[in-house]
Amino acid sequence: MRVPAFSRYFSSTSEHRFCALLIAASAFATPAWHAFCVTLKLGPYVVDPPVVLAPMAGITNVAYRQLCREQGAGLYVCEMITTRALVERNPKTMSMIQFGADEKPRSLQLYGVDPATIRKAVEMVVEQDLADHIDMNFGCSVPKVTRRGGGSALPWKRRLFRDIVTSAVQGAQGLPVTVKMRIGIDEDHQTMLDAGRIAQDAGVAWVALHARTAAQRYSGTASWDAIAHLKSTLDIPVLGNGDIWEAEDALRMMASTGCDGVVIGRGCLGRPWLFADLAAAFAGSSARALPTLGEVATLMHRHATLLVEWWGKEKEGVTDFRKHVAWYLKGFPVGGELRAAMATSSSLAELGALLAQLDPSVPFPREILGQPRGRTGTPAKVVLPQNWLDDRDDDTIPEGAELDDSGG
Repeated sequence: MRVPAFSRYFSSTSEHRFCALLIAASAFATPAWHAFCVTLKLGPYVVDPPVVLAPMAGITNVAYRQLCREQGAGLYVCEMITTRALVERNPKTMSMIQFGADEKPRSLQLYGVDPATIRKAVEMVVEQDLADHIDMNFGCSVPKVTRRGGGSALPWKRRLFRDIVTSAVQGAQGLPVTVKMRIGIDEDHQTMLDAGRIAQDAGVAWVALHARTAAQRYSGTASWDAIAHLKSTLDIPVLGNGDIWEAEDALRMMASTGCDGVVIGRGCLGRPWLFADLAAAFAGSSARALPTLGEVATLMHRHATLLVEWWGKEKEGVTDFRKHVAWYLKGFPVGGELRAAMATSSSLAELGALLAQLDPSVPFPREILGQPRGRTGTPAKVVLPQNWLDDRDDDTIPEGAELDDSGG
């Protein structure tokens, strides 16, 4: 069965020519045309369109990245890797560092709190040719990370943050390094401007801002005004992240904030074709993928098959796929019993038989367009190391800060 691929609207060259002609010829061009004309560079690489798949634990493995890349172009980042686990060659961590044969550039996100360990990890990436790009995680808000002073808690300690980013850039030996961060710990402890300036001075290629505080987690509305503020402050590219559910949201974000690219997280869960929509939007096309239930079923089986190939074991691959079922079927009239059966399937044959029970002609449920996907939750107090907020210039590394394993 042919796998749907809702992309390939314009070549890179024709896209930029199309953009230039539109702007030159139209007296009615609006700021939205800005989104079609951005050239985002990552060292020697051009990210075209300027779209980045955010690392998501348990999601953005090599199988899911391949599925998304089959839909549209951009930059696709693997799951977060902890620097200690990498340096110690933790078996699970090493198995996570996989890329497709045609995956270029190979993007790896690192998490760490100790500048010395981070430098060793980055040097290992360079010396063993493990990746072409390193992204530094300062956006994670889960308690097991922030209570150790990591993730979105770390930029509050500006000297420690500077040491970490500088160690990564120096250890990368010219390999592009980028930073992903949040607005701050909470509204009273914002860090994005200081962190952006420090990262810029250290020599990173760009910074990406998830426009929420750590206290917000994934709740509420992302503050696109914060993205605009950071963009106006820095000279390096700024990428925006938060509340991009449809391709039009990406264009609106870029037009309203002036940011240089977008980072896609929860919006693509169960919707790898969002990258086809983004490719079309940045090429100036109004075409959008609205797959039928039959086309979604084909993608679901393709996703499960890729996971089986990655795991090397059928049961493990299909079990890993189970969490995606609800995201793919969101809004479709599929009964609870059938959904539950898919979410407990253990083989490709079993999953295929269940997918065959779906009515392939059912149209895409337009009423769910623009709705949040994945985690939402409620705001919560950020768990921090004791006395973490007392002194911003204290560069002491919290005891037990380095995680010894990667993944969720």
